[in-house]
Amino acid sequence: MKFNVACVQLSSSEDLEKNIYNIDKLIQEYLNNKVDLICLPECSPLITDSMKIIRQNAVSGKFDLFLNFIKKISISLKTFILIGSMPVKSNNNKFLNRSILVNPKGEQVCYYDKINLFDVNLDNNESYNESKNYDAGKILKLFNLPWGKIGLSICYDLRFPEMFRRLNKAGAAFFSIPAAFTVTTGKAHWESLLRARAIENGCFVFAAAQCGINTKNRRTYGNSMIIDPWGKIIVKAKSKPTIIKAKINIEDTHKVRKKLPASNDFNIFKTKIYPIAQNK
Repeated sequence: MKFNVACVQLSSSEDLEKNIYNIDKLIQEYLNNKVDLICLPECSPLITDSMKIIRQNAVSGKFDLFLNFIKKISISLKTFILIGSMPVKSNNNKFLNRSILVNPKGEQVCYYDKINLFDVNLDNNESYNESKNYDAGKILKLFNLPWGKIGLSICYDLRFPEMFRRLNKAGAAFFSIPAAFTVTTGKAHWESLLRARAIENGCFVFAAAQCGINTKNRRTYGNSMIIDPWGKIIVKAKSKPTIIKAKINIEDTHKVRKKLPASNDFNIFKTKIYPIAQNK
């Protein structure tokens, strides 16, 4: 079974309405043929380090405006659209970094809240503390698309291979890994980690990313990719807004897993760990 997937690479800013315009422009320019699944990056509606801006957009209803825009696109193109992530109000004064899947009828059919929050100190001049303003999700999510199950993740989740192993065990044939990787970590690790997750699990990877100068203090790496279960990069973007596309054959997953059954071997989940005493 085959289907067409597209990954949208954005350079989102703090201006939500401008970002909507740019997404619409890219779709009009690049998606002339039928696409079955469109993947957007993390922070699709806007990128900002200011919780004031996020709260203003939430109160004014602009996040609802963005979601409705995506729903209209999904209906007009008769396609699934995966919003890589957007802020959703949590039960307290924080937000959740949520990935949302919309079906061709414009219905929200699945969501995933980012579990592994980006709290890092890269150097003295570059640090991030996502947990200051966001709550972590607690549940792994898959959705059964017409062509197979897709496992959902967001950005920093990529560094936690056990998560993808569990999604694989639950039946995932595809991984969505939307991101806003920094330039620093992107240059060092982005491609290696994406290919590793594909190879380890015999899964396709759809990695839509943010790129360019997003805010005064924020630059993202870009290099969106679609990777096959053998770890081969089918198509790759560079460092500017664009849309990359590929035809996906679910049979490739079965072939790779037959060649390398390690991706199907979950005996590790049954094993025990025994501590070894130190020699005195």
